[in-house]
Amino acid sequence: MSRIGKEPIKIPDNVKVEIKDQKIKVIGPKGELERILHPRIKVEIENGILFVKRFSDDNFQKSLHGLFRSLINNMIIGVTNGFSKTLEIVGIGYKVEKKGSCVIFNLGFSHPIIFSPPKEINMELRKQIIEIRGIDKELVGQVAAKIRSFKPPEPYKGKGIRYVGEEVKKKAGKTAV
Repeated sequence: MSRIGKEPIKIPDNVKVEIKDQKIKVIGPKGELERILHPRIKVEIENGILFVKRFSDDNFQKSLHGLFRSLINNMIIGVTNGFSKTLEIVGIGYKVEKKGSCVIFNLGFSHPIIFSPPKEINMELRKQIIEIRGIDKELVGQVAAKIRSFKPPEPYKGKGIRYVGEEVKKKAGKTAV
């Protein structure tokens, strides 16, 4: 058995889980999420506890077992608490501002970068801090990675966009030699 896949998922009282054909739908106080299940994975609910099961013990199904258990658990956590990622902009003259639904980044290029986040994502801007919130963990991480890719931290001065708490290993440069 998969160590992750065999763990049962307790469904909170304020969350409703619907399974129809190979589609699972999780509805909670923050919203609803939907995902199509793989045909080799089976989901059962007994007494408010969700179990993810597989049909055989081949390696492919073992990997799907743990994956879908994690995905369903993240869906339940997302509709109850939500997920967030925080980025910080480091560098003199780098700034970010929100205009309508778009976010405009000035990162030292000859042009500003205009980014339109998906409608499921909420972005909060405070000076050099960007907080990305949403109920879909995968989408929150994808948006954070996309924003970080506009100007990743460089190794000499550490300027760029990074996750809060991320350590950038700095190189010495030419003058140290």
